[in-house]
Amino acid sequence: MPVSKRWLLLLMSAFALTAGVARGGLPLSGSKVLERAAGHGRLGQKQKHVNPRLIHRYRAATWHWQALMGAVRTHRPIRPSTRKVLRFWVGAAGRAYIRAIHPPHKGAWLCIHRYEGSWRDSGDPYWGGLQMDRGFMSGYAPRYLLRRGLADRWSPLEQMWVAERAYRTGRGFYAWPNTARFCGLI
Repeated sequence: MPVSKRWLLLLMSAFALTAGVARGGLPLSGSKVLERAAGHGRLGQKQKHVNPRLIHRYRAATWHWQALMGAVRTHRPIRPSTRKVLRFWVGAAGRAYIRAIHPPHKGAWLCIHRYEGSWRDSGDPYWGGLQMDRGFMSGYAPRYLLRRGLADRWSPLEQMWVAERAYRTGRGFYAWPNTARFCGLI
């Protein structure tokens, strides 16, 4: 599977575990959520240690979404590999995922996108749904540019967070002067 789909599946499972929702839609108790996440036996069994690989997966998922948002990484030791540490990282992954799918100015970015182009627009000199040029991409998302290519290969969420980084540096919506006026943002 491509990396983005794998991360999405991992974080959707983290979100489901964090929210405590079973397959049938019935709520799970906290201990059942941890049992399901840790892959351990029945509810009556008390097991202190969990698989460290599982903790690593949730920590990596947390750090992935925090990097997307430009947030500082959450740090907590993963040893000893206990249920408490697993609970922490499952919760952190769920919270990071929820924050990542709701950029602060999401409505504004969607309005700008409506006037700019499709999310997969590959027309030179502007790419993506927010029509980013090479200078914009190299300035606000150099790692995405190196790893994934131009903005037309990024997910819509990644494009919005890169635009959010530009907004936070003081550029505001002035990088999109005409469409921001159409949307009533400037």
